[in-house]
Amino acid sequence: MAEAFKLLINPDTVAHTARHLRRAWRGFDAERFSAIALEGQDGLEFKARAHRLADALQATLPADFDRACGVLEAALAPPLALDADGEPVGLQGLPPQGVGGWALWGAGEWVARAGLDEPERALLCLRELTQRFTAEFAIRPFIARRPELVFPLLSRWTGDASAHVRRLVSEGSRPRLPWGLRLQALVADPAPTLPLLRALQNDASAYVRRSVANHLNDIAKDHPERVADWVREHRVGADAAREALLRHASRGLIKAGHAPTLAAWGLRHGFDGEATLRIAPATVAVGGQVRLQATLRSRARTAQSLVVDYAVHHVKANGSASPKVFKGWKIELAPDESRELDKAHSLREVTTRRLYPGRHRVELLVNGVAVAAAAFDLRP
Repeated sequence: MAEAFKLLINPDTVAHTARHLRRAWRGFDAERFSAIALEGQDGLEFKARAHRLADALQATLPADFDRACGVLEAALAPPLALDADGEPVGLQGLPPQGVGGWALWGAGEWVARAGLDEPERALLCLRELTQRFTAEFAIRPFIARRPELVFPLLSRWTGDASAHVRRLVSEGSRPRLPWGLRLQALVADPAPTLPLLRALQNDASAYVRRSVANHLNDIAKDHPERVADWVREHRVGADAAREALLRHASRGLIKAGHAPTLAAWGLRHGFDGEATLRIAPATVAVGGQVRLQATLRSRARTAQSLVVDYAVHHVKANGSASPKVFKGWKIELAPDESRELDKAHSLREVTTRRLYPGRHRVELLVNGVAVAAAAFDLRP
């Protein structure tokens, strides 16, 4: 999986980028650009490949930053199209009309390096890049260094005609964006981004709304009460799209059993009843799967709204365990009702998680509280 990811920037990507930069500027040294971008590429992971591509741009674009941005912008492919739900299409592959896709991660890195002293021009360039890929990583150094300049611009961009640009407003300013520079000022106080999220949470594009939800989930890690208050306030009169956004935004708090958030959703903290959890098979190899079978029996005199998740305590390389919560079910349990729940859990490795052999404990969580547990043994 990691091998395939790093190959998103490859010799074809570099050659394609060089060709279109040469089309945009006849004086572009395509050979030197390619030599720098490809030096040692086989031994580099994805992020290092993107940084090497930025090195190549820095060495071969005009020294004048405004002129260099003009060359890059002239070489770009048309903006990515959006489907009926406002989701981008055509991100994979090399667009024949110009530079686009994964090569622009490196282009964004170049803008962030070369444009810090010319932020107005750099931000205009990032507005163009984000419509062909994303500029969520490249904009973060500007937010950290020049917030007084960037936030008024982001406020204007909440009304931009492009969903790509509107998404950048939310995604680029997330306090804890994975892979991105952590914005410590916003981790401490997210107030500057809240008006932006308020303006975007009813956006017509699901692409934008999902970013708003993820941004709120970031805030919840440091300021759970603020997100609980946000959910309580904005559920009033919410349509289905905003309701889905708010639920996605509060998913971490619901899994954690955060009482104010549960109350905002009309969920009672805890579970009035009995629960059991069974796992089969008892021993499984990496790459296989186990079945989780849970039984909930109500003792309550009224119906209970329940969010049922489960936490797998993954064994780490040093033998300790670290829990990861997975989504399960959302149910209404009638008085005295008994409900059987069944789910397959995959044990295939993914890019972000390596699996180690050992005994894995699984907890059944109802409204964020562990009510039952079982275990399975994972072998190589």
